[in-house]
Amino acid sequence: MDLDDFRWLLTDPGQQLLVHATHAFVDHQGDPVRSAAAVRRTEADAGRAAAALTQVQLRHRAVTKFGDLAVRMYFTPDGLEQATRIRVADHRAARLAAAEPSSVVDLGCGIGGDLVAFARAGLTAAGVDLDPVRVAVAEANLATLGLQGAVLEADATSLALDGFGVVFADPARRGARGRVFDADGWTPPWPFVLTLLDRPSVIKVAPGIPHDLIPAGVEAEWVSESGEVKEAALWSPHLATSRRRATVIGRSGLATLTEADDPYDGGARPVRDLGAFLYEPDGAVIRAGLVTAVASGVGGGLLDPRIAYVTGDAPFRSPFARGYRVLETLPYREKPLKAALRERGIGRLTIKKRGVDVVPDQLRKRLALSGDNEATLVLTRAAGHGTALLVEPL
Repeated sequence: MDLDDFRWLLTDPGQQLLVHATHAFVDHQGDPVRSAAAVRRTEADAGRAAAALTQVQLRHRAVTKFGDLAVRMYFTPDGLEQATRIRVADHRAARLAAAEPSSVVDLGCGIGGDLVAFARAGLTAAGVDLDPVRVAVAEANLATLGLQGAVLEADATSLALDGFGVVFADPARRGARGRVFDADGWTPPWPFVLTLLDRPSVIKVAPGIPHDLIPAGVEAEWVSESGEVKEAALWSPHLATSRRRATVIGRSGLATLTEADDPYDGGARPVRDLGAFLYEPDGAVIRAGLVTAVASGVGGGLLDPRIAYVTGDAPFRSPFARGYRVLETLPYREKPLKAALRERGIGRLTIKKRGVDVVPDQLRKRLALSGDNEATLVLTRAAGHGTALLVEPL
């Protein structure tokens, strides 16, 4: 998106065009060709017309991340891709505000999603970014939401940081060829991130970050929302309150789990025989290595020492795991499994698997099921052996 075209969108004529583009998008049910034609009939300048329609399309996509705020905010495609979901950002901002820092600087602020959360939490916040368009978008987002904050076009790696109470960084993990998995290829790169952890800081990183990359004294917090792991955050020793934390954000609120909740932390893993119930820990719990804390919480143990399924004898509801009642154990081999499912009239089958070499969609096709009943099948290993369990959600 051209910077001049974006700045024009913030003028009164630009805002009028945005309203028109929104109506065109809705009237044509999101059809990009027909929507663009309708906008061009109002605005002859191709760049301005494209900028307006792009904002409308991005706002539509952004609702899943920003909720009701999305229709008032501004985005770039890559900025929206990397932006933190607002409920996750609000959690981090609230936790940071509880530490009462004098201020926070967001290095690589992108379109300003985290800046918005910091400002909503009452923090004095500033953001920097190398890209002038993202800087303009972040400024516009603070302004349109009536929030205080400053944004500066600058190189985060050369900025003097001593004047800020806390540093927040979200290294860019996408390049021209897509997602960058090597931490040294992030922007800013991993060696610079490590220097930030020597001061009060919070660093957003990929959920798949290896545990051995996390420095001593740093807290690693994995966060999931609505059952999906969204990020990991590294809290420097100045702000850390644990070593590993799983935070689960659901419809009813937020819950958090640390190694202090795990009586098996650093000790033997509690393995036991299959009980009447099976529990599937949340992805954040698994990433944080806190599956045995869930086992303790439900009075159970692991089906296998290397697989993140928990079993127990009593039903529990937990924000940290989804529970299932074990109906029966079925044959693990495919041919007798197919016969058993057909015998039970199962035509619609949800397949969950962990620790076994199975592709659910391919297996479902080979099973060629027919029938009126619906079921959930768990394929995993128990005490080192392949196991098939017919279960129902609690």
